[in-house]
Amino acid sequence: MMKQSVYVVDDDASFRSYLTTMLAGQGYETTGIETGNDLVAKLNSSSIPSIILLDVVLPDSDGIQVMARIKQMGITAPVIMLSGIGQVRTVIEAMKLGAADFLMKPFEYGALEEAIEKALERASEKEHLHRSAAIANESSGFVTANFNMQHLAEIVRRVADTDVPILITGESGVGKEVMARYAHMHSSRRDRPFIKVNCAAMPHELLESELFGYEKGAFTGAVTDKPGKFELANGGTLLLDEIGEMSALLQAKLLHVLQDGTFARLGARKDTRVDVRVIAATNIKIEENVAKGKFREDLYFRLNVIRVDLPPLRERREDIPALCDYFMSKYSKRYNPNAQLPAELSNAFFNYAWPGNIRQLENYVRRFLVLPDHHALMEEFQKGSQQKQSGSIVQIPVGKPDSLLEVGARAADRAEQELVRRVLAETGGNRKLAARRLNICYKALLNKLKRWSAPQTLVSDAA
Repeated sequence: MMKQSVYVVDDDASFRSYLTTMLAGQGYETTGIETGNDLVAKLNSSSIPSIILLDVVLPDSDGIQVMARIKQMGITAPVIMLSGIGQVRTVIEAMKLGAADFLMKPFEYGALEEAIEKALERASEKEHLHRSAAIANESSGFVTANFNMQHLAEIVRRVADTDVPILITGESGVGKEVMARYAHMHSSRRDRPFIKVNCAAMPHELLESELFGYEKGAFTGAVTDKPGKFELANGGTLLLDEIGEMSALLQAKLLHVLQDGTFARLGARKDTRVDVRVIAATNIKIEENVAKGKFREDLYFRLNVIRVDLPPLRERREDIPALCDYFMSKYSKRYNPNAQLPAELSNAFFNYAWPGNIRQLENYVRRFLVLPDHHALMEEFQKGSQQKQSGSIVQIPVGKPDSLLEVGARAADRAEQELVRRVLAETGGNRKLAARRLNICYKALLNKLKRWSAPQTLVSDAA
């Protein structure tokens, strides 16, 4: 059995030595630390301890500041505050930030031992609950430790067995499809088909035949009957991804299906009746499109029965460690069974903004497993941070002074480059999808990339 580890953080050398010696005698693996900054550095560079004993007053900080930093880092190890007389208010504030317990100096060693045992027991129970929840949701890929996400999942579970539509919104990569599959897996339709259609991936005519099918002879090239996705999903669930990109004509036909449960194939003389649970997803602000007349208001109200707004990953950082564990478990057998995520890289993952959300995190974990050089990844994170801080500063060459028009043109071009590169990163290098999001034609995007000499290894032409 692995030893429980304890960090003792106290600037009093004799007291620190006393605690580490006593705890080591009880079988704990102990480390003495003098300052708050030393503790943070240790947490960044080493494995996380089982528990932290933290003095309220330190040479470089106080317990409140240190607890806040620990919380920002996503450290879940329990913290027991050690305080002197007159420091009770500080201890109360630290408890609000998540401290597990506090002891007033001087205290009996037996009291400390009891406090440690209780804190470790509570931490173990909490971890067990999180692991149980993760295992229960693993089949659908839904992993979260965030209270808001758990609340949304509970709502989805409660309505899963009804036939009302669900509208899932959120940035690209936040897990909209995962939530849709979660709804399907918790419904009575779980043994029936789950079919996804990307409404932004094909033009209007092709999307219509893809959704509703066609009869033989309906158009040139229709040499046989073809059922649409609605027929294939009969009895199951149909996910309409990027619903905001659907044309007005198709919106009208979709509204009819939602109202009556019937539709006609292209070229058909009779209607087809289906029983399909429709889930719609979008990464746009669909209310704005309704206000602009780009999306039918009656269809919006029909879809917006159950609304699930998924927050971006940067607003639920407590999910990052659990997601890392999930992706490491998912891909390690395929790529690198013996790989472990270094603490330094885990902390970098936790503090990164993740513009591409969960999809981007998943790709980074897979990359680490294929090429386990975490130093290269760390340099990439640092480079990205520096570029973000530098913003769109334009370097003006020494020599002949430039006109304001030239400087402005260069600044606009630099800003355009940054936008294009960011959208390409968010779409996983898919240039066609990036062109649609940028609202420019595909050929124009290719010309810009050629002019800027963008690395071709970062992009693809997949639809």
